[in-house]
Amino acid sequence: MRILPPLTALAVAATLYVAVFERDRLMATTTAAEPGPAGADQGPAQTPADAAMSVVAIASTATLVQNAVIARGRTEAARQVNVRAETGGLVRSDPLRRGAFVSTGQTLCQLDPGTRPQQEAEAQARLTEAQSRLREAEVNADAANRLTEGGFATETRRIGTEAALESARAGVQSAQSALDAIRIDISRLTVTAPFEGLLETDTAELGSLLQPGGDCATVIQLDPIRLVGFVPEAEVDRISVGAIAGARLISGREVQGRVTFLSRVADPATRTFRVEVTVPNTDLAIRDGQTAEMLIAADGVMAHLLPASSLTLDNAGILGVRLAVEGRASFAHVTVLRDTVEGMLVTGLPDQATVITVGQEYVTDGTAVTVTLQQAAP
Repeated sequence: MRILPPLTALAVAATLYVAVFERDRLMATTTAAEPGPAGADQGPAQTPADAAMSVVAIASTATLVQNAVIARGRTEAARQVNVRAETGGLVRSDPLRRGAFVSTGQTLCQLDPGTRPQQEAEAQARLTEAQSRLREAEVNADAANRLTEGGFATETRRIGTEAALESARAGVQSAQSALDAIRIDISRLTVTAPFEGLLETDTAELGSLLQPGGDCATVIQLDPIRLVGFVPEAEVDRISVGAIAGARLISGREVQGRVTFLSRVADPATRTFRVEVTVPNTDLAIRDGQTAEMLIAADGVMAHLLPASSLTLDNAGILGVRLAVEGRASFAHVTVLRDTVEGMLVTGLPDQATVITVGQEYVTDGTAVTVTLQQAAP
């Protein structure tokens, strides 16, 4: 069995341990062991606290940064309705083709009346007859009341005429209700557009039979149009109704509007909240269902603009920077807001901070440093 390879591996491991974990102590020992000039008084040994490390830093000042909430979603028509028939009948109007623009109240489907005009006439005749009976009953009741008051008729006759009068009134009301029902049914033969918009489907074909509840057409309204996105629960409190929002569609077009709805209930599957932004779409160029990336304005935060190379990790793997505080190095945790062309925008630092940009990997907390300042990024 060869013993040299294990010994070599053990020696390399010990060297790496000393170089990584005992670096400060090793540097202090080396400094103390270095001889001075010949004949010169060495003086007391230099301690690690007295050995200052030269670093380069910038004096950074926090500025107010607009921090928008990013949400990804889609476009959605402001309104979409399946227009249905309220009564049955054969369609006798020519169909309107999909994509056609319709105005409020425009006829979409016209149904054949069938026997409804004859039913209306019969109901009108019954109403006229009931009204005649009512007038006759009113005359008889008035005469009976007068005779009873003069003592020429019995109380029984008066009661009978009043009962006939009430019956006649009921007959008039019944006939009027029947006539109104037929007229309402006739008015439903014309199916109209409930609002201004575009036809997403053809209207019912000529000669087809529509039953009550049958589809006549689908109408959508695209002006204004809604942008629907979903934001995580960690950022929902930063959004408010009425906030300005911009969006970029998958086609590259950019639009702007305002937040008109923010859900109070999270989606049970994704734990995100629905947000709606309403934007104008006068030319109807934005279609329903397009992918959109939204930027919703939120309150600004104080942030530092630092070079990306200044970021480092502590022993626990947490992202941060090294600061020069009263001649000593100090680690500070930061949160990256976003990446820009000029550098990284980070939060978590005091408004005024001296951030080490060169040499931060060679110092630890409490290490004495000699700072050389460079100009900060604009």
